[in-house]
Amino acid sequence: MSDDGGLWLLALGPAGATSLYWFLYRYYRNTDKSHAFERETAVDAKPVTGSDQKVDEVKGTRETRIRGDNVSAYRERVRRIRSDSS
Repeated sequence: MSDDGGLWLLALGPAGATSLYWFLYRYYRNTDKSHAFERETAVDAKPVTGSDQKVDEVKGTRETRIRGDNVSAYRERVRRIRSDSS
């Protein structure tokens, strides 16, 4: 039969796609070579320090803007960085 000769070519497509997928998966994921942070890293936890200080209290949603915002003051929000070397 002459059809048997082309059967390997037909099977080459899915086999090639599967091997390419597996190669790319192993290359980019490389799970066997990755660093296991949870097992290999020691983290010493320390107590949290600091203080809480109540500044102000706003009840309800009557104010539509935040006091002291700088939305309209573009020049104050964004400053050009000047280099001293010029």
